[in-house]
Amino acid sequence: MPVKGKWAQGIQPRNFAWILKDKLAVCERPGGYGVNHRRVRRQEEIIWIREQGFTCVVTLIPSPHNLHNYDELGVAWRHLPFGPQDDPREVAGTLFPELAAMLSAGGKVLVHQDELSDRVSGIMAGYLLWSEVIPLAPQATSVVERLLSRQMGPLGRDLVALSTTIPR
Repeated sequence: MPVKGKWAQGIQPRNFAWILKDKLAVCERPGGYGVNHRRVRRQEEIIWIREQGFTCVVTLIPSPHNLHNYDELGVAWRHLPFGPQDDPREVAGTLFPELAAMLSAGGKVLVHQDELSDRVSGIMAGYLLWSEVIPLAPQATSVVERLLSRQMGPLGRDLVALSTTIPR
């Protein structure tokens, strides 16, 4: 089998970071968001996601824009809108068990929203706490802050605290 060229491997999405090494990762929306969104970049980043062996992309963006691109490039996806108007308890109550099921089945999952914000960092720290990977909220917050190289604000911290109310 011939070795694929550099560009056939795609490009890593912006702000990509592992939450659980080789199992659970986050990034900003493939192709960027807003006026910075580029169709070619989106395609290259989705190719990279596919070539890295991700079994599912969980998109938290509120709108269903560009989801067909995952289908076109053979990448499984799950759309779970998580905008400012969405109930975070409801989203976490759906997301956490689904992530746990995918990961326990050997999946490799990528979660994204438009940008890597407090909404994403808080929900990831909340997942680590909910799944008992990390036992205490301050530790989960600190770990995710270090992994993402950014401090978590009040919204993110509220999401971490909320995770303790989600049934296991």
